[in-house]
Amino acid sequence: MRNSLDGPTVLLTGSYQVGGRVSERLLSALPRVLVVRNDGRPGPILDLTAEEVSRDEPGQQAVLDRLLDLLLLSTLREWFTRPEADPPGWYRALGDPVAGRALRLIHDRPARPWTVTALAEETGVSRATFARRFGELVGEPPMTYLTGWRLALAADLLARTEATVESIARQVGYGSAFGLSVAFHRVYGIRPTQHRAAARATV
Repeated sequence: MRNSLDGPTVLLTGSYQVGGRVSERLLSALPRVLVVRNDGRPGPILDLTAEEVSRDEPGQQAVLDRLLDLLLLSTLREWFTRPEADPPGWYRALGDPVAGRALRLIHDRPARPWTVTALAEETGVSRATFARRFGELVGEPPMTYLTGWRLALAADLLARTEATVESIARQVGYGSAFGLSVAFHRVYGIRPTQHRAAARATV
């Protein structure tokens, strides 16, 4: 049977080729199958995507790629509001003016020499208030989260780039390759060079 946008049911499909430690932080919070049913409200992104699929114009793939991103983001945002969802602490905390700002600073500037005091100053609260609020909302202390984020970034850079361990260390906030290697081994159980070799072996 031929596919047709004029049929009674339209199925739009898309896929992402994802992997790595950063994406794991989101994927591990999702079920294997996630369903967000139509609640009758207008769906302009979905309608626009269906319309774009039927076109054959220059730039179509670029437009569809961005619409797919919007569809995914809006679907995940809707899912995480459902009672059956269990969003990770960092996702819930993003809406908080203190913890959310700190998370964005960590995500955007991992190489900065962050401390609890520095993050508290950036968010406009005392050190004690910041540490307590961040821990309650995110589920782990600020420096533990920072370490996890830096190492996840490092792991993906090791797997996907040719940058040296020393260069990657500085990109993610470590002063030297040795410092990154020690932290990496403590958390992941292997050295950065071993992680890189293992990632290349699976390609």
